[in-house]
Amino acid sequence: MLPAAFLNRLGAIAGEGNLLTDAASCLVYGYDNSRKIFPPEAVAFATSTASVQQIILLCNEFKVPLTPRGRGTGTAGASIPEQGGVALSLERMRRMVAVDPANRVLVCEPGVLNQEVQDAARPHGFFWPPDPSSAPYCSVGGNLATCAGGPHAVKYGVTRDHVLGLTAVTGKGEIIRTGCYTTKGVVGYDLTRLLVGSEGTLAIITEATLKLTPLPATVGGLTAHYRDIASCAAAIAAIMAQPALPSALEFLDQASLNLIRARHPGLLPEDTRALLMIEVDGSASEVQANAETIRATCANEGLISAEVVPDLKALWAARKALSPLLRDIAPKKINEDVVVPVSHLPELLQGLAELSAKYGVANANFGHAGNGNMHVNLLVNPDDPDQMQRAEACLDEIFTLVLRLNGTLSGEHGVGREKRPFVAREIDPVTMQLMRDIKQVFDPNSILNPGKLFPSR
Repeated sequence: MLPAAFLNRLGAIAGEGNLLTDAASCLVYGYDNSRKIFPPEAVAFATSTASVQQIILLCNEFKVPLTPRGRGTGTAGASIPEQGGVALSLERMRRMVAVDPANRVLVCEPGVLNQEVQDAARPHGFFWPPDPSSAPYCSVGGNLATCAGGPHAVKYGVTRDHVLGLTAVTGKGEIIRTGCYTTKGVVGYDLTRLLVGSEGTLAIITEATLKLTPLPATVGGLTAHYRDIASCAAAIAAIMAQPALPSALEFLDQASLNLIRARHPGLLPEDTRALLMIEVDGSASEVQANAETIRATCANEGLISAEVVPDLKALWAARKALSPLLRDIAPKKINEDVVVPVSHLPELLQGLAELSAKYGVANANFGHAGNGNMHVNLLVNPDDPDQMQRAEACLDEIFTLVLRLNGTLSGEHGVGREKRPFVAREIDPVTMQLMRDIKQVFDPNSILNPGKLFPSR
């Protein structure tokens, strides 16, 4: 239980209406899209960099865990207060500080939504490339904390590639400013890239200088339908090996396609067993030329058809609805976002099919094929102990397969608490200790999001 003296001072810092301590309110801030629940003992709403600093200093004084969070859309449990204490919500820090088209920059606070950034940039002819499926309701702060990606990362990169500078408060309670306002700048260590993706374990970001990108003049697309996964995977590798780079390259397996068919009858041919959704952008002539080049590259023995699609909106809507559809079937499914080099995708997809059959666990795979980033969904029922035991053994082998293929355990969801036990398989002990040392420098009392990212010693 938090001391009364602590709560009194926390309430004074947060201000009227910015502190919650009742059980119902705390429960709301005790879970994210991982569906795990760890309610905090109090919820404080930050309103400024100064208030964040004062709250961190207070938590240091009383040694109270402090878990920063945005809108709770993450899937890895990074924003749930596993050790209790205080959940620090940044959702009320919603200032759009500056929109500067001359310098292709937008400055905002962490509570601003991804979609609001896009809406502010679009009238000036720009966009911010990170586009997770939760873009309409996830916050910039959450995108920064997890280094969010999305379908267009294949061409434009992930969040880390589109941040010029940050204002943040370290676990010590010190305000720091990283990076610069310009696209070139090499003074000092690159702390901006260190903080992006650190899941609130080193510092709490209170303002971000985002690098904007010009909107493409034209966008086109095509779909490629395959009789089997092996042919589809071979086509992915062939597409990424040629110079005409797609702006998005999405893969859907048969289980994913069946979900779409059930929700959108007639949208997809019945004989399609694997599908590629391919988007190209640029000038009108570039789009036409690149679409034809990619279409020709799709051809192999397993191709049913490759068609230029004038409007991909219906397919994109169906693709983005996949995760919610899977939640309807298996509310507590195991959702992993592994990545392998594109050339190893055929081996990964074949291995996933074999492991699913070996352990008798239903599986649906889809994802950002152009990056080799697959969303593996084991459709399990946590109330079935035998099924869960088989699923855990299957997941263990999936991670072994991914690392054997020179891959990584997470591409965009982060580690949080869900992948924590497996991190030591990917990161060697010396490197792991260096990371722990960095955490100690930023957060000597380990109050910021304690226990996340690293496995127990």
